[in-house]
Amino acid sequence: MSAEAHSPKRWNEKRKESLSGYLFISPFFILFAIFGLFPMLFSFYLGFQRWNGLGEMEFVGFQNFVFVMEDPIFWKSLWNTIIMGVLGTVPQLIVAIFLAFALNSALVKFQSAFRAAFFLPYVTSTVAVAIIFGVMFSSQDFGLVNVFFNVIGLDSVNWQTNEWGVKIAIAVMVFWRWLGYNTIIYLAGMQGIPNDLYEAATIDGATVWQKIRFITIPMLRPIIIFTIFLSTIGSLQLFTEPLIFLGGNLREEGITVVLYLWREAFSNMAFGTASASAIILFLIIIVFATVNSLLANKVFK
Repeated sequence: MSAEAHSPKRWNEKRKESLSGYLFISPFFILFAIFGLFPMLFSFYLGFQRWNGLGEMEFVGFQNFVFVMEDPIFWKSLWNTIIMGVLGTVPQLIVAIFLAFALNSALVKFQSAFRAAFFLPYVTSTVAVAIIFGVMFSSQDFGLVNVFFNVIGLDSVNWQTNEWGVKIAIAVMVFWRWLGYNTIIYLAGMQGIPNDLYEAATIDGATVWQKIRFITIPMLRPIIIFTIFLSTIGSLQLFTEPLIFLGGNLREEGITVVLYLWREAFSNMAFGTASASAIILFLIIIVFATVNSLLANKVFK
């Protein structure tokens, strides 16, 4: 190598280039450290303290974790979260694949309009969606769903207190909101599948179901695993939908894990217990996301 490459002037230029690069990316890391990393570390520290948000902290070791693990309402909230997640995400992912296949088909007209219509619920305010569905699933006889039930000869359902009524209403809300999002993701993946495969399958007499089963799903395997991973994390973090739907009345029939820790922090003023709940939820999310990803890898081989 020449002496010019090792000259102090060349070395200073490289340092300036590196420094300018770090300066350009520094805003992200600064904001992440303030609003992401610090709250996470502080929450972990707070999980071992007793604190009401105003007074002095008191170190209590693992007492907060023991309290949460022995609290039957926590286990009820975890059960509710899993049931709502299964009811809201499993049918959603299945329907999204079929919708994406239909939107990717040349037989469907006005594809751009349909794509925008399906994606619209995702960009709609979650609070607005929860309020609208709260009116639809009103426990009164004039609620839209109850009116439909009465027309077909069924009794009205008290959607906010019924054990399965709450879960179904919130699951429908989650289904409607995230269906378009996953449909667009699957559609983007399908557009990368060569049309020659579908044309060859058509010549061989394959049905629509056979095309989806033997061509679309195997080719979408990485994307399906990705959506299952994201859906698992999202379903275990349900908060806004049940909070607005229940109107702040956190009944055991509809309380989720995030609502549980929110109640501990801002209703019971037990920030240590709330932080312990958040840490436990973090570990639960890791376990569920890992298990679901492994199962998806085996199913979609």
